[in-house]
Amino acid sequence: MGETVVIKGSKSGIILVLSPDASYETLKKDVANKFKDSASFFGEAYKAISFKGHKLSDVQQMEIIDIIQANCQLSILCVVEEDPETEENFRQALEKKLNEQDNSNNTGQFYKGNLRSGQVLDVETSIVIIGDIKPGAKVISKGNVIILGSLQGNVYAGAAGNVNAFVVALDMQPVQIRIADAIARSPDNTDKKGKKQKNTAHETKIAYLEDGNIYIEPLDKDVLSEIQL
Repeated sequence: MGETVVIKGSKSGIILVLSPDASYETLKKDVANKFKDSASFFGEAYKAISFKGHKLSDVQQMEIIDIIQANCQLSILCVVEEDPETEENFRQALEKKLNEQDNSNNTGQFYKGNLRSGQVLDVETSIVIIGDIKPGAKVISKGNVIILGSLQGNVYAGAAGNVNAFVVALDMQPVQIRIADAIARSPDNTDKKGKKQKNTAHETKIAYLEDGNIYIEPLDKDVLSEIQL
């Protein structure tokens, strides 16, 4: 008996071949298992998708997409209906959807886990990171970066030139922060005699760009009221 779910991948898209003879409930379970087993292979990426073999309603397509995203780190951005085997169609559909996301104020994503030295997280939207950014790690975002943890590495927000982007961290100790074209480095934590000072209590802070300079301040209502989202 052949497989009920076959994944055919390319650089920009996925063709999901579903057995026309299998029930929809069986396909849902098999899709979940297939993508769970393939999660490490696909990694974290944006993909377009097309469906072949089993006729699916729009609601069923969205349900399958939700199952895929729940079982791996793929983000399925759009469904390609016509001539899905053409890589150029995948590329154009994906590029169009990413541009739409970049122009929206309501898009963003979450990442759960710590980023360690040498790791780079590069995203097209604003991102909320549930974890720490260790020294030597880097986050690049075209939008805002919110870190529910410690920032000890490098962050580049507003990577497409968005001067209104900002960075928030529960513990702000970055090596470097960049917003649009402005760069700020973490101040040297020493006293006038050159002796290392003790770490101060962790405090949630925000880094934002104003008049060409990056300011890092405690996060409070007054600061938030001045930030352009």
